[in-house]
Amino acid sequence: MSDEMKYDAVDMVEVDTGTELEGRDVPLSPDGLGCHSGNEMEKAARLAGNSEMLDKFAEDYPKGPHDQPQSMCPAFGSLRVGLRMKRVSTILSGSACCVYGLTFVSHFYGARRSVGYVPFNSESLVTGKLFEDIREAVHEQADPEKNDAIIVTNLCVPTASGVPLRLLPKEINGVRIIGIDVPGFGIPTHAEAKDVLAGAMLKYAREEIKAGPVPMPAAGKSDRPTVTLLGEMFPADPMMIGQMLAPLGLAAGPVVPCREWRELYGALDCGAVAAIHPFYTSAVREFQAAGRPVLGSAPVGLDGTADWLKGIGDIFGLSAEKVSEAQNMFLPAIKAALASTPINGTITLSGYEGSELLVARLLIESGANVPYVGTACAKSEWSAADAAWLEARGVKVKFRASLEDDCGALEAIQPDLAIGTTPVVQKGKQLGIPSLYFTNLISARPLMGVAGAGSLQEVVNAAMGNKARMGKMKEFFEGVGEGDTAGVWEGSPNVKPEFRALNAKKLERAAKAAKAAEMI
Repeated sequence: MSDEMKYDAVDMVEVDTGTELEGRDVPLSPDGLGCHSGNEMEKAARLAGNSEMLDKFAEDYPKGPHDQPQSMCPAFGSLRVGLRMKRVSTILSGSACCVYGLTFVSHFYGARRSVGYVPFNSESLVTGKLFEDIREAVHEQADPEKNDAIIVTNLCVPTASGVPLRLLPKEINGVRIIGIDVPGFGIPTHAEAKDVLAGAMLKYAREEIKAGPVPMPAAGKSDRPTVTLLGEMFPADPMMIGQMLAPLGLAAGPVVPCREWRELYGALDCGAVAAIHPFYTSAVREFQAAGRPVLGSAPVGLDGTADWLKGIGDIFGLSAEKVSEAQNMFLPAIKAALASTPINGTITLSGYEGSELLVARLLIESGANVPYVGTACAKSEWSAADAAWLEARGVKVKFRASLEDDCGALEAIQPDLAIGTTPVVQKGKQLGIPSLYFTNLISARPLMGVAGAGSLQEVVNAAMGNKARMGKMKEFFEGVGEGDTAGVWEGSPNVKPEFRALNAKKLERAAKAAKAAEMI
């Protein structure tokens, strides 16, 4: 009897080399597997009558090299927007696994409300019973004592099957009903899914305003012209922006996405809109339909604040003297904060929140060398000024950056610090490079004005100070958990090269078939 340690009995199984099945393999889909598997789902959705919607998605959220979600289901973005609003209920229509994952992540991020779910099977999906079930669920939830609005969201499978949420009633018992489709094959990122819902709610609110008087927001109406802030921000940022607007005779309006329905009315009743995050295409369209001018970038750092205040002054027709007065009140303090604790080191930065370019500007003005910035969002009119500023300083700005782009930059540059998504952080640690998760540790900090000028320096410098420690850890764990030894095993894995050879042939044939189909 052999003394070799085994963790299973796979070595006792006869391996089929595939010779008997030659020519009978089912080719793999060239679009990959999963619930948002590329063209197949999209084709089905178009056949089901959703071509117009998908064309609008393609126009609003132009795809690039990164045209599929690589981080999380995009519907998480719209779900997060709805769950943060008071007296707004959410109902999901999608596969049970998708709904479970979305609700789990939502509660992980602090949601304190339940998410409604309408289950389905093949029969209810193809017969139209699913739509009837959704309509029944909406009627059950439409209680004006509890809800101002109900959001119904189609995920991939119902969208591909053509479940017509547009046929739901617009209102039940005074409760607004808003149906949206957020398929992974149509919405590239969860950030842009926020825009899908934000735009739909603004459209509904704008039509309500056109129809007649609407309730005043709970916060009341400002006695000064307001600037609506478009994009999720750290709570201190709207207050900081409000302080900078005050010398101009202006006030900060609501932040979109809003916290309660009546804030939508206040957001539309503004003098201008500040597109702090540049991907809110649908929301911008609603503001423009209401006749509101839109300004890109944000008051971040020295140059960003100076340019943004000037842009606000131009929109409201303020004198150069008044704008200069406001600039002089804040720019010296921002300059001092940036210089107080300089950042000395090279940083690569990537993320999917939409504020990546703003953070890069702040890091550069703090003294850091930032050769690469990747954002999962598409290039936009509202990010053009930030991109131009960065590129003028030698920064490679990659829109629709893929995980491969971000990791490639990390490996090529070997920075002192990598700021990125979870897999980028993981890659950095594998390389012995100090890394910070963008969403939780960077974007969840003040960025605007004086408060933002010194907010990143401490955490960034502390992380870069760990480079020697990361090097020791990399050396200590060298060769552990790589390739076939990944995971926790008592002994060595039973590698079967025959399986690998067979699968390699399948993949090769699938690639050839896809190439041939493409040529045809």
